[in-house]
Amino acid sequence: MRALTIAATGMSAQQLHVEVIANNIANINTTAFKRARAEFTDLLYQAERLQGASNRGGDNIIPEGAQVGLGVRTSAIRNLHVQGSLVSTGNRLDLAITGRGWFQVTDAAGESLYTRAGAFSKNANGLLVNADGYQLVPAITIPAAATDIVVSETGLVSVRLDTQTALQQVGQLTIANFANETGMEPLGGNLYRPTTASGTAVTGVPGDPGFGTIKQGYLESSNVDPVREITDLIAAQRAYEMNSKVITAADEMASTISKGMR
Repeated sequence: MRALTIAATGMSAQQLHVEVIANNIANINTTAFKRARAEFTDLLYQAERLQGASNRGGDNIIPEGAQVGLGVRTSAIRNLHVQGSLVSTGNRLDLAITGRGWFQVTDAAGESLYTRAGAFSKNANGLLVNADGYQLVPAITIPAAATDIVVSETGLVSVRLDTQTALQQVGQLTIANFANETGMEPLGGNLYRPTTASGTAVTGVPGDPGFGTIKQGYLESSNVDPVREITDLIAAQRAYEMNSKVITAADEMASTISKGMR
């Protein structure tokens, strides 16, 4: 019976939906995490009677026809790149982007990766790096004698040395934009890799048209809404149960037919 396979695709889709929700909830406190949404599409239809065809070879046209759907499949798991709220940390090297933009870092293999998580630190050479030690691009070196670090909204990095009162500029931050942010590949560790779907990175200075600004001493929090996730979880659970009941009903119908043929 087709109902068995159709309901099975529904159960598989809802199981994936629950897995996506579970990942969202698990990352509710992950810096700059972007919640995901599972999207589905219907499968091919089996035509029992085609609409628009002639009725038994006559001039009368069948207005509607009869087509039976064969279930559902996953079409996409979309990362929703919506701005998360900013949380004050007081750390001078914590940077948040307000608006569009990505920090660029270079991994150990020299590949350019992108992140919204601006929790940076200094390495042994004074270079700004992320939590995995990946170097921020462009490179910013903080002198060992610096007593204060100031990052403006436009990404200008200045320091105050212990022997000076005036600020000394040490670098200029840039951020990157993409034509299609949802086309970026998530790698874990708050890192994303551009793909052919996302387009190439377009870099610019924070505050330029189309680019966000920098907020020093803040981090962008996850954009996961716990109330929304729990509501979606309940809906997915109910849909899974309904599909399982369809399988039970179809199995009982098949049993009735087999008993009647004995």
